[in-house]
Amino acid sequence: MKYQYKKVFTLAAAVSLIVVFAGCKKDFFDLKDRNALDSQIWNNEGAIQFLLNDTYDVVMPEFPYEYPANNVIYASDEDRFSSNDAIMRKAIGVNGALTSNDVKFIATKYQGTKGDNRYFDIARCNTALKEIPGGSLSQQSKNRLRGQFYALRALSYFELVRLYGGVPLVLEPQNPDNVKLEGRAKASECFKAIVNDLDSAMVLLNGVVLDDAKERGKFTRQAAAALKGRALLYWASPQFNPRTDPAHPYDPNRWQTAYLACKDAYDICKASGSALMQNYSDIFLKEGTPNTEAIIVRTYSSAIAKRGQNVEAKLRPGQEGGGASAFTPTLQLVESYPMKDGVPIGKGSSYTYDPVLFWLNRDPRFDATIAYNGANWKLSGNATRRQWNYLKNASEGTTGIQGFYMKRFANPDLAKGSVSYSNDFGGNGMDWIELRYAEVIINYAECANEIGNLSLAKDLVREIRIRANIQPGTMDYGLSLAASTTQMRDLIMDERKIEFAFEGKRGYDLRRTRTFHLLSGQMRIQVWETKTDALRNELEVVNPTTGAMFREGININDRTTFDKYFKTSVNTVGVTGFSIPETYYFYALPSTFMNSSPLLEQTIGWDGGTFDPL
Repeated sequence: MKYQYKKVFTLAAAVSLIVVFAGCKKDFFDLKDRNALDSQIWNNEGAIQFLLNDTYDVVMPEFPYEYPANNVIYASDEDRFSSNDAIMRKAIGVNGALTSNDVKFIATKYQGTKGDNRYFDIARCNTALKEIPGGSLSQQSKNRLRGQFYALRALSYFELVRLYGGVPLVLEPQNPDNVKLEGRAKASECFKAIVNDLDSAMVLLNGVVLDDAKERGKFTRQAAAALKGRALLYWASPQFNPRTDPAHPYDPNRWQTAYLACKDAYDICKASGSALMQNYSDIFLKEGTPNTEAIIVRTYSSAIAKRGQNVEAKLRPGQEGGGASAFTPTLQLVESYPMKDGVPIGKGSSYTYDPVLFWLNRDPRFDATIAYNGANWKLSGNATRRQWNYLKNASEGTTGIQGFYMKRFANPDLAKGSVSYSNDFGGNGMDWIELRYAEVIINYAECANEIGNLSLAKDLVREIRIRANIQPGTMDYGLSLAASTTQMRDLIMDERKIEFAFEGKRGYDLRRTRTFHLLSGQMRIQVWETKTDALRNELEVVNPTTGAMFREGININDRTTFDKYFKTSVNTVGVTGFSIPETYYFYALPSTFMNSSPLLEQTIGWDGGTFDPL
């Protein structure tokens, strides 16, 4: 449905030029009248660059939990925090159910500052894409700028569609004196627009080379290609391409289309120098050109005002300047890691699994991710530091059950006093990698598997496992266990869970594959205790010469020693077990957005909604 209204302030008016630039610096954008910007700015590359930088700031994804209103989109079974946050616990069904106003990613307000309304973000792109061609910049500069705006608009719509299904598709700047109102577009129309934008970006950015010192985090041709592969993978996956829904017949051809896009992304990225980092632990520690794996990045800095993040404080233990408020591994995640030869627990690994000393002989990514009781975890520059998680220990006091800590995203050399981001400075300043070469490889593998090329799918996953330092063993890095498309599909899903642990992808993968509602049982966490208070006191005796506690010298990997001092149990968290209805594959539009236009229909399954999200 389309209508035209005169001077009406609604959703479409919110994406008009005036509002878009209301937050821009006056010296760049001096509004001569209420209907348009001074056309001269499109002749000034610096002015356009300011708009582009501002658009990156509002569009680019960031570390999970940095914008609390959007925590819900990361809800899954990997992080205990999902059972603590008021909205996240409803999203996984362990304490209540979601309401239509709980997922406000699309809009929280009628204004265009960061996180407020995604259509203000899109409007920035629409305006630039229309106006830049009419300016006096060189064609090379125009291409470079427009290519990035196309990619940012595609990213904006992709983020919306994978949460809500079809959304209003606004691709032109709106004239506030002649506003065009439209309802929600079909998901197919949205994906077509996303792919078209990314195709345009790939053409316009072909040959563009960025200066890492000044332009890190900007879109490149390979970044646009990788995002296109991701988008078409979603379009082919069960969330948008269900296998057992007569109303939406399964289309196997989508997998072939996704396969070609993911192959193209793989080839382009590889030719551009992308490669897996040799050490899995270095993926987020290395930045700029030394990081051959990062493709889509949001940059941060601990030394530049208002450019930091507070991730380190969220994951570090209290004695190291943190609060461990999030990024806390569940036992479900810990049990998902295979053995050192890539074979899952109980499936015939060449390595022995000890249910008590369960950290031994595991996939090396386990040790790079999980800090268990007694684990080595370098922090504050202390390479011999060990992490103790048992109850009432001298380091953490009586802060309750921690279970595990998460090592990734922590800077091992950052001093305790610099951990918190406060007064616009501090923290680790670590860049967020939204999409990396490992995902390009796994996306390609998943598509290869779905079109019947099991051999290629295994070759690609093998690349990931070799980098992880998994041993070949007797089952080809565990890949011999997958003898069919179905078995390989499950293996790839497990590989994603481990490779991308805490990168904000687990919940999306569960929804993309329509397996979210299959989560069962209760979220579980590990409990570590000393067997007696006397043994705890023995562990915490301080050596007067070295200043170290006795516990620092014990061999936690020796079963006899462990059994002498410790006992373990399992606690469940959440009021109930996982209970996720299938309506959560597409969330409701919140009232903050629904009230912006009379043409918007609510999603089927929510508040009597009538709109089919597909």
